[in-house]
Amino acid sequence: MQVVSTRGAGPVPLADAIAKGQAPDGGLFMPPLAARQAEPWGETLRARATSALEPFFAGDKLYDALPEIIADSFTFDAPTRWIEPDTALLELFWGPTAAFKDFGARFLANCLVRLREPNREQTVLVATSGDTGAAVAAAFHRRPGFRVAVLYPDGRVSPRQAHQLGAFGDNVTAYRVAGSFDDCQAMVKAAFADDALSEEHGLVSANSISLGRLLPQMSYYVHASLTAVAAGRGAANFVVPTGNLGNALACLLAREAGLPIGDVVLATNSNRVLPDFLSTGRYEPTTSLATLANAMDVGAPSNLERLRDRFSTPAEVVRADWVDDDDIRATIRRTYAQTDEVVCPHTACGLAVRERLRDAGDEQAWIVAATAHPAKFAEVVEPLVGAPTAIPPALAALLARPSHAWPLAPSTDALRIALRQA
Repeated sequence: MQVVSTRGAGPVPLADAIAKGQAPDGGLFMPPLAARQAEPWGETLRARATSALEPFFAGDKLYDALPEIIADSFTFDAPTRWIEPDTALLELFWGPTAAFKDFGARFLANCLVRLREPNREQTVLVATSGDTGAAVAAAFHRRPGFRVAVLYPDGRVSPRQAHQLGAFGDNVTAYRVAGSFDDCQAMVKAAFADDALSEEHGLVSANSISLGRLLPQMSYYVHASLTAVAAGRGAANFVVPTGNLGNALACLLAREAGLPIGDVVLATNSNRVLPDFLSTGRYEPTTSLATLANAMDVGAPSNLERLRDRFSTPAEVVRADWVDDDDIRATIRRTYAQTDEVVCPHTACGLAVRERLRDAGDEQAWIVAATAHPAKFAEVVEPLVGAPTAIPPALAALLARPSHAWPLAPSTDALRIALRQA
């Protein structure tokens, strides 16, 4: 499959787009509408992922390796669990860093390992608002020929997220930037726009601008929607907590490919750029606000460019609502009291929006994407539920390791120096 930039560059083969990350004109690579896949889809996450992704990789140099890439990437499941008769959680946090980002990061790493030129070292440069960096670091940790540079906003990720980011060592370096996630993201974009710097370090993108991360995220929506149909629940409706819009866009692409997906509603925190855009039609990026759902603290969501490129009237295909910190706290408490479920602040955003839909008279059943394990946010969650949160084994192993991150000023010059000294 050939893909083109949202700003017109291309077309280029999908594998080349995955290797490049960002399009040369500064836009984002976007695939054409995939052919609607006929049954059978299979029954497991891996089988359904293969069926969903094959049309995109048809004729591509990665096509023959696709089943192996999926098998190596998806070594954990994405179960849908109904916590109420009309509400389910799509649990996306059973990977090595306890967040949904593990799906896309591992898939991307397994693609890039197969695409890397021999004897050519590459630097995976990534900005993170909390979860992306750890997932990318884990996916590329100790991979020959790759080094990883992770930029995160100092003091604006949870303590356990920060510990994760600095705990890998070896070929992974974490930088705590004196600024916001938007500053980190701007530094990364500027680095990729600098041809000399990009060539010097063999820069590779692992943010959600990469098709190598976006496309595999379709897999768990395929899996969840087909599971819902098999259980006699009909087309699945999803509430998707989102910041940079990649996870939500994957859900829309799965529906576009013919999956039995009904309504899709986005849930954001007080960074309400997406809800405001969908309600007014005006995109007004802003400085991000720090919230309890820190991984969604994004004031200029990158993937909005893809949404606007794909759909001439985005408000006709997706809705959005936003949740403040008081709502997050109340939802965590209420969910635990009513269902015994402990949820992270991001999942709480989704559940709060789902409750509003019910209060407004919506009688449909909804699946809420549970994006991270609550143990990553113990300092927020545990006081609200009055109980300790069990730590998944993979997360516990990382937390037991020493952790270090280097301080970094929020400028491209500072990043340039850091990359040369690493």
